Amino acid sequence: MPVAIDPVAHVFHELWPQARITHLLDDSLAPDLSAAGSITPAMVERFIALARYCESCGANAVLFTCSAFGAAIEAAKDSVRVPVLKPNEAMLDEALAAGSDLALLTTFEPSIPSLKKEFEELASSRGIRLKLKTRTVPAAIAALQQGRASEHDSLIAAAAAEMGPCDALVLGQFSMARAAAGIPPAPGRKVVTSPHSAVTRLKRIFDVR
Repeated sequence: MPVAIDPVAHVFHELWPQARITHLLDDSLAPDLSAAGSITPAMVERFIALARYCESCGANAVLFTCSAFGAAIEAAKDSVRVPVLKPNEAMLDEALAAGSDLALLTTFEPSIPSLKKEFEELASSRGIRLKLKTRTVPAAIAALQQGRASEHDSLIAAAAAEMGPCDALVLGQFSMARAAAGIPPAPGRKVVTSPHSAVTRLKRIFDVR
């Protein structure tokens, strides 16, 4: 989604300003997924094509930024030699490191099944008994797309307050990272965003300090 570009660019500037980043956008993928209801073979091929294009242009790594396409990104990862990161894989690790009682907040409804499955699979592989509650705030992404950024942030902060106590509150969309600063601190709860986790993971892959 176009609204994911500024948040990831901001985090790269904050955490890794030396990195050269290039944005490649296919903004029809999200509405196509919403219309189809699930990931289709044609969508998978589009992700493979995107990854191969990035590699052919000289990219050292590829970071996808929509959390609804986990299976398609796995296929893309297998199709190239350079590291390919799903938007949420580093975030999942960071959230589970905080504890097993998690709250997942998204603004794009199709992200929930993919994220929920990835959380459950990762927790199971580590012998963790996961407790996961989820909520979607579609009005927030609509507000952001219409230029009402402060309303987006307020809606997310309000939803976060209603999620109750947890070890980690996960903001499941890249576009949500901007709202993290406005979420009031809660004792024992870590707020995790995908851009910060992903850029930190990429720096570790390339041994950048």
